[in-house]
Amino acid sequence: MRGRRSVHEDFWALKDISFEVPTGSTFGLIGSNGSGKSTLLKCLAKIYYPEKGTITSRGRLAALLEVGSGFHPELSGRDNVFLNGSILGMSKKEITRKFDEIVDFSGVEQFIDQPVKNYSSGMYVRLGFAIAINVDPDVLVVDEVLAVGDAEFQEKCRLKFVDFKEAGKTVILVSHSMSTVQDMCDHAAWLNHGELVTAGEATPTISAYLDSLSFGGNL
Repeated sequence: MRGRRSVHEDFWALKDISFEVPTGSTFGLIGSNGSGKSTLLKCLAKIYYPEKGTITSRGRLAALLEVGSGFHPELSGRDNVFLNGSILGMSKKEITRKFDEIVDFSGVEQFIDQPVKNYSSGMYVRLGFAIAINVDPDVLVVDEVLAVGDAEFQEKCRLKFVDFKEAGKTVILVSHSMSTVQDMCDHAAWLNHGELVTAGEATPTISAYLDSLSFGGNL
């Protein structure tokens, strides 16, 4: 109707977030759905850029954020290894040299020449993760997608994270599985409605988050 004013309301996906991730640590981001975890990962991966503040990272960063991200569904797994690898900054020569290792880790050898549109979500994740870790990043950013993999693949990922840590590399991951964060992470940050509740060593951070759920609080 004429004369009616539209209502405008600002929504901050993230607000006043500030913390440091220790070099060489495995760092977990925890919180309920809608808390801003995935948005923060996309900011770290430079898919999103903050309107205020800065994000500083050192070294080469690789990200695995969504099932099939960076893949072309009509292309084969082989072609997508080269496509996704180039997106992540690898040269064709480098991808060729690491191709067999990527495919072997992914476990999709039998289907590597099939269009990835025929892949299951688990196959997508395995191939995407295998490419990301072979970029040889200094920082690896991983969303909840690892939950799609089976137990054997998750164990391979866990061992790879151990290798990363021993090599002084940094892993930042989002997970709703507190046991996964507890087992894999040295440090963690708890987000709630786009704001940082606390950050520090993983065990007390996880305990505080679980206590808030146990008491039925708004966090």
